[in-house]
Amino acid sequence: MIKHEQIEKNVGLLFILTLFVILWGGLLEIVPLFFQKSTTEPIKGVEPYSAVRLAGRDVYIREGCYNCHSQMIRPFRAETERYGHYSVAGESVYDHPFQWGSKRTGPDLARVGGRYSDEWQLAHLMNPRDVVPESNMPAFAFLANTKAKDTVAIDIEEKMKVLRGFANARKIPTYSDADIKGARAAIGDMTEMEVLIAYLQGLGTALGTMK
Repeated sequence: MIKHEQIEKNVGLLFILTLFVILWGGLLEIVPLFFQKSTTEPIKGVEPYSAVRLAGRDVYIREGCYNCHSQMIRPFRAETERYGHYSVAGESVYDHPFQWGSKRTGPDLARVGGRYSDEWQLAHLMNPRDVVPESNMPAFAFLANTKAKDTVAIDIEEKMKVLRGFANARKIPTYSDADIKGARAAIGDMTEMEVLIAYLQGLGTALGTMK
């Protein structure tokens, strides 16, 4: 039997045993989540992103909005009083990749949907300091000059088919053939600004908007 003193004095053995403990502990913590409905099935009210919101989400990711804004409200009073109901896994089952995180140069956006009007969101994206004087967020006025169908939505049908495959593998509701066929028509001539606002306005609405 290996004594504790022998392990501490043998760097190689200490490293191997430490790695084993970390990996084993990680498996015990993570693997059960794959089989819990609360983490693998959408909560009531959460549906696959519409074509418009899916395109807006791609703008959000492309522009690196996640570098300053998390979408994860922790279950602490200081967070729930400021942002709203804490985040639950069932809200993010259609997110590939999910937007949980801890980086908050700007406020968390998990419950921003419906808190502000479309006009406010437009003004904020055009020039943040017009509505939040102390903001250090860059302006995204250029998004209003580009049609989504020419950029993020150019392959929208293929994206939706891939996401449908993910959902089918998990046996959760997903896009129909009609949804995919009508994706381009739904987006039409909307600008990147418009689809981004549509994405933001849907965030967190299944569990209520931020108070």
